[in-house]
Amino acid sequence: MRPFYFLILFLLFNSCQYFDKQVPSEKDLLQKELKAINWKEVDEFPSVVYCEKIENKAQRKECFFEVMTQLIQEKLAVDTLSILYPELDTIEVKVTILPNSTLEFEPQFPKDSVAYDTIKIDSILKARLINFPKINPAIKRGIPVKTQFILPVILKVE
Repeated sequence: MRPFYFLILFLLFNSCQYFDKQVPSEKDLLQKELKAINWKEVDEFPSVVYCEKIENKAQRKECFFEVMTQLIQEKLAVDTLSILYPELDTIEVKVTILPNSTLEFEPQFPKDSVAYDTIKIDSILKARLINFPKINPAIKRGIPVKTQFILPVILKVE
């Protein structure tokens, strides 16, 4: 019975080391977690209903970009851009998807693009690029987030 008491006393004195450990503060834990998050990538890319069936993350992303490019090209196909600017065959469009599923489009021009009336092209794009199907925003840690990407849109198909 005596060895049992020694064992209990031994455990009692040695267990005190478990009580004096410092608990990290809330700010320290938050900073550590924020540093661990990769803010350049999202957990789930934006998607449209057509691409929701695809299980593979990379294929779903590719499907989304193909559908978006095709939709923009279709909306701009019957337009005055190719008539006003016959030398303009491809335009880069910055697409912003907000957390509430709304879309914003902004044409991207080269720095030396004085040959184009950027305000006119921008207004044509904003007038044409409406009535898109519902787009689910990107997800980061379970929360919808804003995403931006640039799509090259071919205006002339020859």
